[in-house]
Amino acid sequence: MRNMSSASPSSPGVISAYRARIAAGSITFDPAQGSVAERLQDLWGKLRGYNPYPKKPPNGWVGRLLHRKQVDDMQDHPNGLYIVGDVGRGKSMLMDLFFEAADVPRKKRIHFHEFMQDAHRRFHAIKRDNPNIADPIPALADMIAEEASLLCFDEFQVHDIVDAMILGRLFEALFARLVVVVATSNTLPDDLYKGKPGRDAFLPFISLIKKNLDVLVLDSERDYRRERLHGMSCWYVPANTRADEALDVIFRELTAGLPPKTESILVTGRTLAVPLAVGHTARFDFHALCGMPLGPGDYLALATHYHNILIDGIPRLSPDNFDEARRFVTLIDALYEHRVKLYASAAAWPDDLYRSGEGSKIFERTASRLEEMQSEEYLKLPHLT
Repeated sequence: MRNMSSASPSSPGVISAYRARIAAGSITFDPAQGSVAERLQDLWGKLRGYNPYPKKPPNGWVGRLLHRKQVDDMQDHPNGLYIVGDVGRGKSMLMDLFFEAADVPRKKRIHFHEFMQDAHRRFHAIKRDNPNIADPIPALADMIAEEASLLCFDEFQVHDIVDAMILGRLFEALFARLVVVVATSNTLPDDLYKGKPGRDAFLPFISLIKKNLDVLVLDSERDYRRERLHGMSCWYVPANTRADEALDVIFRELTAGLPPKTESILVTGRTLAVPLAVGHTARFDFHALCGMPLGPGDYLALATHYHNILIDGIPRLSPDNFDEARRFVTLIDALYEHRVKLYASAAAWPDDLYRSGEGSKIFERTASRLEEMQSEEYLKLPHLT
């Protein structure tokens, strides 16, 4: 997450920064990216000096009412942007350029999953500290709007029913406080939370997004992230220092070099810890995934939430560590069914991981899937939620 209380008024904007990247040879010109950069440039111009909610609302309901009236009487804020496209098309890179150039006194760039985790934490803290409060949403929106009048979200996606239920009211309150939102996503607004329980109650939020954010489709044919990984292995043997370094490079490429953080995923009322994660990429030690009492529900949650998973130190498997082997088989089934891209270091190649003994015959299918998951055909498949 990046939070900035000031911006450089001398910034020439998004287009100049994009052209500078091209001139430096770090990227090549892409017409689809150029079109999105122009729209970001337009919004950059409209937001210069944007600061509609600079002070914390006064205490007491009368003060808040007067403050709310002052905000409501202000000129409408410009629409934000919702940039959607397949992975590796340059969405995050363009948003980085926009965020760095934005001449907005209070701005924040944050991964959407992290934003929602923080929102839930604050929501419950408000209820705890104010037991008589009927609705914590306005107070939560005040906090967020005080911190940032421009919110930039990476990897906008909704998987959780708890998130789905809070989003509509929270974003309605943020837009009422003139917060401008720019988001990147792999999913069109109309497809958010599709096929999930309670989606009918989520539809007003989709309408709210489409009203306040202009939808841009970045339809580049090239997957730049995958091109940078071309020629790199998905499976490293043995699991030594060189393998660790190779996986470090892959992790940096998949996460655009953003610093990883610990995350947690809600699974049937409890939390599953993810030690290293950025966006839709997570990294685990083998023991954290298969040496712990995890089950199919945990692995399904990981497979639907993350597009890329890195595993360090897969050992040889045998009847001696059969519980770990059994969990590993369940994990790979979930990753394979949801087209998760797997990068790992191991003590042996897939066909040699489980050589003999009870369970080795069953593992043949897992070994076959592990081989297929390294193929170019599999790596090109879209992730399935």
